Amino acid sequence: GPNHAADPIVTRWKLDGSRAKVYHSVSKQPILQFVSIMRRDCGEWAIPGGMVDPGEQVSLTLQREFSEEALNSLAIPASEREKIHERITELFSCNGFQVYKGYVDDPRNTDNAWMETVAVNFHDELGDSVSELPLQAGDDAGQVKWVDLDSSLNLYANHSHFLEIVAKERKAHW
Repeated sequence: GPNHAADPIVTRWKLDGSRAKVYHSVSKQPILQFVSIMRRDCGEWAIPGGMVDPGEQVSLTLQREFSEEALNSLAIPASEREKIHERITELFSCNGFQVYKGYVDDPRNTDNAWMETVAVNFHDELGDSVSELPLQAGDDAGQVKWVDLDSSLNLYANHSHFLEIVAKERKAHW
């Protein structure tokens, strides 16, 4: 049967030193950046994400997985965790765009068990929300960083397809 996953795609515009959008030299479109993690299990770059816990709402899975993998929330002192949780909740509650929902081609699929995901884009338009949080790899992530969106990216499973949809929706370079 299906195994349910959630993939939060957190994006911001690439900005220059004076906080103006950076445009691609060829496409002339603004460049989007997304939070990418390197998976510990296979060493591939990916969107942070993970399995929906039994009885958990997908909206909470999206926040939890992003916080655990990209912000290392499990290792942060409780005093700081509250501040980060507030900012994540704010971003994740107001402007999510559902990129994809359904079956995904995943290396872990078998005849009897397969992955289904909900991929949602949360965009930090002004670059003053999640963009200011210190990225720190945690849980299943070996590394984490902001990466420029580009069609040449080689990512885990079908994550490139999700990012292409985001780029088109946001009228950004791909």
